[in-house]
Amino acid sequence: MPRPTGRVLTLLELLQSGGTRTVAELADRLGVEGRTVRRYVDQLIDLDVPVESVRGRYGGYRLAPGYRLPPLMLSDDEALSVLLGLVAGRRTGLMTDRTASETASAKIRRVLPAHVARRLDTLLAALAFTDQPGEFDTPDAGVLLTIADAVRHLRPVSIRYTDREGHRSERTLHPYGVVAHAGRWYVTGEDAQIGEDRTFRLDRIDDARTLPGSFSAPAGPDPAQRVVSGFATAEYRHEVTLRIRGTVAQIRARLPETVASLEEHEPATERWRRVEVRAERLDWVPAVLAALDRPFVVEHPDELRDLVVAFADRLTSSARRERGDAGRP
Repeated sequence: MPRPTGRVLTLLELLQSGGTRTVAELADRLGVEGRTVRRYVDQLIDLDVPVESVRGRYGGYRLAPGYRLPPLMLSDDEALSVLLGLVAGRRTGLMTDRTASETASAKIRRVLPAHVARRLDTLLAALAFTDQPGEFDTPDAGVLLTIADAVRHLRPVSIRYTDREGHRSERTLHPYGVVAHAGRWYVTGEDAQIGEDRTFRLDRIDDARTLPGSFSAPAGPDPAQRVVSGFATAEYRHEVTLRIRGTVAQIRARLPETVASLEEHEPATERWRRVEVRAERLDWVPAVLAALDRPFVVEHPDELRDLVVAFADRLTSSARRERGDAGRP
């Protein structure tokens, strides 16, 4: 059971998180009675922590505005969680500054108790990732924070953007949300000049400035769903049209939303479904269709039909060779 001093520090952490906390809420979080919460509050006040009492139906306790917080204190488990988060962030590319992540990790490790450092080293030695670490282009922290603030307050932003072809442009964006996906940061919203939804990589935004005015939040899919759907409908060199017999789950197992769009009527029913894929290259599609192990028809383009036939011939030839080798003495 935590000591009273530990509960007082926990009470301070709860009040530092902001807002007014009711006595009932604090008592529940601390595992004590309401009168004990009041005694702990008195102890904080004796330590010159400016805790204010708020009266009324939704009253309780809060810290006085402008109170300068004491140095950050982390429990052993909290410090371990922060360090693991930094490791995962570097590994997946979901960070804004690799150097800042590494220096933050070093600062926390320097003050870790020896037994916690050993736990961390043991875990990192046992930890393996299924993917290889890669180099990611990270967004500018100022751009990320500016756009996040615009999302929260429904404010338009002016961005300077460089597309994948190297073309630069300045756009006015009504940002719906910031989305982390597959090791990159994206912002999705309405491009005000053309009145259409667009998704932009944050690392390709050179500058972002909040503009006067506001906009209304759209109905429909959430920002993450908009980004995923945008990948499946983006313009690529090849537009593939297929008909595949199966359930939505069977098809999505090999052709996720980021790759393909498909009819989802009666998703649990096995039926012929129209599937559209956009791709820069076609050479990977035959192997995916073979892995689906479902009946399919290539409607477009003819080039893909030829690739599927060639892929099937290679599989057949390989199977015959293996059967022949198996029959030799």
